[in-house]
Amino acid sequence: MNTASSSPDATTAHLGLPDYNFQSNWFTPGSPVTPGSSNSPKMHYIDEGPRTQGTPALVMVHGNPTWSFYYRRLVNALSKTHRCIAVDHIGMGLSDKPSDLEYEYTLQNRVDNLDALIESLNLGDNITLVVHDWGGMIGSTWALRHADRIKKLVILNTAAFGLPKDKPLPWQIGICRSPVGALLVRGLNGFVKGGVKNCVTRQPMRAEVARGYVLPYDSWANRIAVHRFVQDIPLKPGDRGYDIIANTENNLSKFADKPMLICWGMKDFVFDHHFLKGWADRFPNAQVHKFEDAGHYILEDAHEDVVPLVKQFV
Repeated sequence: MNTASSSPDATTAHLGLPDYNFQSNWFTPGSPVTPGSSNSPKMHYIDEGPRTQGTPALVMVHGNPTWSFYYRRLVNALSKTHRCIAVDHIGMGLSDKPSDLEYEYTLQNRVDNLDALIESLNLGDNITLVVHDWGGMIGSTWALRHADRIKKLVILNTAAFGLPKDKPLPWQIGICRSPVGALLVRGLNGFVKGGVKNCVTRQPMRAEVARGYVLPYDSWANRIAVHRFVQDIPLKPGDRGYDIIANTENNLSKFADKPMLICWGMKDFVFDHHFLKGWADRFPNAQVHKFEDAGHYILEDAHEDVVPLVKQFV
């Protein structure tokens, strides 16, 4: 069975991270994901705000290598009026970090885990989906299963479609998928530390904030999901998960009548103007706000601009 649990004494306050003081909740997706595993890994998630029937909900889905900490300012700004859910994918943030024998790190499992969690929470049919980075594919694939429940979408430097034809794969991603990827990602923690350094461009990330991004990934074992995320990106037909991406891309028109807010850091070296054009071409009625001096971590770089826009939009 799927199970969810929380404790009033289990909060994130002990971590000492700025603006990240919430009750911790855990969800167990059910029976072992991979045959031979003795325990099901637990997902950590934030669930803040009113839980009365009819309360509008925000479902916030992160990518790699971020976690629910990325959404802390949105949770703080909106939890008085909205039920705010911010997940930590398995292997990320405060969730369990199982080995390959205990969990299969695939796009399919990410979507299925998110689906099971949301179904357990009884959020109703007034949901705003907020996505960033690889969370765009995970969240959009989940949302297409429940398109009638999704009322609005907030898009933050992400994609729900394949690599645009005129966009080369960034070399930083390519090298992390190469034979030396494990050394760079899991040994040197280069993917996480690289994000802290290079995914903000307005000004350097403050030390206490940078600590929040690095904190969950403090060992070779605890960086497994960061590496598997990069390895699992489907690039061509036949790659694992490619059919999921193609199906999601082909069905995005189901969101055509949904209000959409797009906030985009234009100095993102991965999700750049090619990806923004992909969204704008598909959703010409979306509200688009470009931030010329902001990078990939737009909720860090431009939070003072983006959080009020999201608050007004929802």
